[in-house]
Amino acid sequence: MYTILKNASYLDVRSGIYQTNKSIIIKGDKVEKITDAGGADGLGDAKVIDCSGLYLLPGLIDAHVHTTAITPDFAELEVTSPFYIAIKSTEILSGMLQRGFTTVRDAGGADYGLAATTQEDPTLGPEILFCGKALSQTGGHGDVRTKGRRQFEGCFCCAGLGIVVDGVSQVRRAARDEIRKGATQIKIMASGGVSSPTDRIDSTQFSIEEIRAIVEEADAANIYCMAHAYTARAIKRLLRNGVRTIEHGNLLDEECCDLFVETGAYLVPTLVTYQALANEGVASGLPASMEEKIYTVLEAGHVALKMAYDKGVKMLYGSDLLGAMQRHQLQEFSIRSKVVSNIDLIRQATVNAAECFGRVGDIGEILEGGSANILAYRQDPLQDIQTLVNPEDGLRLIINRGVTVKHLAA
Repeated sequence: MYTILKNASYLDVRSGIYQTNKSIIIKGDKVEKITDAGGADGLGDAKVIDCSGLYLLPGLIDAHVHTTAITPDFAELEVTSPFYIAIKSTEILSGMLQRGFTTVRDAGGADYGLAATTQEDPTLGPEILFCGKALSQTGGHGDVRTKGRRQFEGCFCCAGLGIVVDGVSQVRRAARDEIRKGATQIKIMASGGVSSPTDRIDSTQFSIEEIRAIVEEADAANIYCMAHAYTARAIKRLLRNGVRTIEHGNLLDEECCDLFVETGAYLVPTLVTYQALANEGVASGLPASMEEKIYTVLEAGHVALKMAYDKGVKMLYGSDLLGAMQRHQLQEFSIRSKVVSNIDLIRQATVNAAECFGRVGDIGEILEGGSANILAYRQDPLQDIQTLVNPEDGLRLIINRGVTVKHLAA
């Protein structure tokens, strides 16, 4: 059965121009054809949706989420029933879809099982691109043990968001195992972090030899590496050794920006998570002992965003929210809009991500042959980015891989 979006004005995200008075013909999970008005006549048994007065965009892409992080206390995740986590994760995924995200890249925690769930039923949530367990060194950002705790309850790899590995042979084996399980990218914890109990924000993690080994394994499988990193020192050693995306990057410098441009790598700022953690992190479950780390990176992140944007660094949209704070996912648009133009913001959340993920022609654009991931708003996001931030007011239509998830009268 066909679905036809008639009288459609959709945004060509590359040119920044709306294509008006079109009919978008959807068959299955793909856009089969885009024609001028009337070009879809004669299809017979078709579901027709009149999009008069609406502004159509491709489905949004969040390049840094944790779909299984039902609490910001990572140590608690380690000892929580995986069945409980899975059920609560479906609530998180549903919320993401209702905000307009039809593709998300999980940065640690989700696996092939959770990804299969939304792939089989698009009404449950966005498509999940997953890394499985993030790779962490002992005492690194993925090691959730406190100073006085020597061992995990079970083992280093059975729960939580990461796996603890040391040495070239261990990191190779861990990367190969995530690849075996279908990972679409490998995640490296390569510097200190806010939510880890024993490391320092300004530390580098993993040796150059270990980083190169992980990148080699990803390259061999025709996938890529994403890496958690804050400081300029950590970022430079990653970019020089083949990592494609740097997550956070709050403490970068101009030399980092030049390296991003030179290597073609992507920056994924996640400014909303620091704002949310500062406001309600402890109330949501973040251990109070970690609260001080937040302020080390909070203001620096805004400076880094402007520096990177002015230097022409390619960026992706990311939120990195945890637990109950996931509801703030769209606020990243508001934060970045103080620096980034509306059309570039939309590109960061659509076509830029498609290019990074090797999915050009499929996601991030409305085009013939691409996945039918389409949103429709009452107001024009190019004129006011708050249209995206407040979906309960203006998001009238959500189509996820050809399935109409939401349809309200214009």
